[in-house]
This record gives sequence, structure tokens and C-alpha cells, in this order.
Amino acid sequence: MNKVKFIKIADKKVGNNKPVFIIAEAGVNHNGSLKNALKLVDVAAKARANAIKFQTFKAEDVVTAAGQMAAYQRKNIGKPASQFDMLKKLELKENFYKAIIQYCRKRKIIFLSTPHGSFNSVNFLHSLNVSAFKFGSGDLTNLPLLQHAAKFRKPIILGTGMATLTEVKQAIRCIENKGNKQIIILHCTTNYPCPLNEVNLRAMKMISERLNVLAGYSDHTLGTQVPVMAVSMGACVIEKHFTLDKTMPGPDHRASLNHFELRTMVDQIRKAEMILGSEVKKPSKSEIPMIKTVRKSLVALIDINKGEQFNERNLGIKRPGVGLPPRDYQAVLGKKAKRYIKADRLIRKKDYL
Repeated sequence: MNKVKFIKIADKKVGNNKPVFIIAEAGVNHNGSLKNALKLVDVAAKARANAIKFQTFKAEDVVTAAGQMAAYQRKNIGKPASQFDMLKKLELKENFYKAIIQYCRKRKIIFLSTPHGSFNSVNFLHSLNVSAFKFGSGDLTNLPLLQHAAKFRKPIILGTGMATLTEVKQAIRCIENKGNKQIIILHCTTNYPCPLNEVNLRAMKMISERLNVLAGYSDHTLGTQVPVMAVSMGACVIEKHFTLDKTMPGPDHRASLNHFELRTMVDQIRKAEMILGSEVKKPSKSEIPMIKTVRKSLVALIDINKGEQFNERNLGIKRPGVGLPPRDYQAVLGKKAKRYIKADRLIRKKDYL
């Protein structure tokens, strides 16, 4: 069990035994449009996600002109193009941010963005006073970038797709070495959509226990089953892509949730939290009235005369549970009845003491 209790992101406490922090990942699904970005804020807020996350970058800070698209990107876009050209169309212009952040405040949802464009993006988001940095899996091994962000002493949420445990440990150490221990590690699989046989949710628990950090899950599977399962396994953060329309052009729309599915996922997670409850084993409020009705007591199976010994033929255990408890059965056997006891009557201590 890790020792970290919680990390505060804006006004939310994120951690073990705290409400799951749900990040609605808009990513680049705005397709470069401020109008779409604001609509995405609306969808995330209506779904009651805790935060909406975009990506902050300029294509020239992310990839060289020779960089090729990933296989899933080529498949989803449906035509060949360089990664640079694809990303250029998906940039969120810097002059959009003020309007988006103001709208997030109005809709009471936390604004987050991944500094995908290296040092410049970190500095820009810091200037906007973001409440946390979330780095994608592609920057897990970008230790200079993580060290740079760590200096700002903001919470850091870090994706771990494609990574080994050793690489995750190295990333954590480089952040902590800058005096920042506000770290949340997200298990994920970098594939869009991720096949179920590659999810490996148990790795999330192992990360938390072995590396002593808060752990969550960034989901790239289709549907909502896997993130809800991750919550049942202890995820303190869930991140999930969503879109305005799965048929829109772009690399991530097809593997994203629509507005109805996002709301469904949030509702399912909140129900899962309710079902999980606390670690304390005690009768629930609704169970307490049932105790007397359902539990059992010692009872006379047949008429028992005064002076007669209690034995297995005349002493039984039946409902209701308002008399001597069954645990006293062995102690009563062999005792002599001090008075006549009618069949089917509950045994009391004064009947034999």
C-alpha cells in the first residue's frame, strides 16, 4: 500500500480513498477550431467530468519534417501525410486559450493541457497558471522536459504507455530529484484503439505498490468497461478521449467516446465508487434492522422440564436473533433447566443459571 494520501489539483483532492479524478481528454479533437473546443468544454461539463484536457504544441516543436504518422493515424485519417502536416492542422492557437480557460471557469470544470511541444509548451502553460501538468507517454523518457516542469512544483500526471517499470522509475526519480513529489502515474497502452488483451490492468496496481506513487489509468479501449474496472482496482485518476462526432476527420475521433458514452462512463465510475465503499467492515444502516429478524438464538426444540439437562435433542437454534446467540450453544449444553420451558421458546440465562 503506498504511503501517498492525496495530491491537490485545483480544488480537488486526488488520491486513495478520494473521489476518482476524471479527465475528459479532448486532445486534438477540436480539429484546430475554437468553436469546437468550446463545444467540447460543454460536453465534458455536462458529463460531470472533473477536468477537460487539451494538447499544447506547435508542430515544429514536436516532430521533424521527416516524421511519419503512426499506423493508427494513417488508418483513421485515411490518407497518407507527414506527421508534421497532420499536427500543424491540429494546433490549438495560443490566442484561443484565454477564451477556453474562461469558459472552463464558467462551466466549473478544471482546464488542463498536455505540454506536447516540449519546453516552450511547459513555459506557456505555466504562464496560464494551470493547476497541473499532464505528460503523454511519448515524453516519459524525455527526462530533461520532466525536470524542467518539475521545477514549477505543480502536480505532474504522467502516462506510461510503451514503458518498462525501470523507465517509469527513472522518470519518477528525475521529478523527485527536483524537489517535486506530487506525481500521479497513469498506466496505459499506446494503441488506438487498444485491444483488450493488451490492457494489462494489473500493471497499474504493481506500479502503485512497487514505486509508492498514486496510480491511475489512461484508457484507449473502445467503450467504458475497462476504465470502470480500473476504478474497482484502485485507480485514483481516469483519463478518456471523447469527441463531438466520431466521424469527424482526425486521428483520434474513432477511438473516442461520444457525449452520451462519456456521461455514461462518469455515471458508471461514480456508481462503482459507491459500490466499493470504505475498507471498514461493519453493518450498513439498512442492515441493522435486519439483525434481529435474520440472525438466530438458542431455543427449546421440545418442552423441557425443570431439572432436565439441555442436550442436542431439546436445544436448537432458530430465528429471531433477540435471545442468546448461537455462540453460547456449547456452554448451555449439559446445564440443568431451572424452570419449565415450553417448546419453541427462546432460552434466557435465567433459565439455567
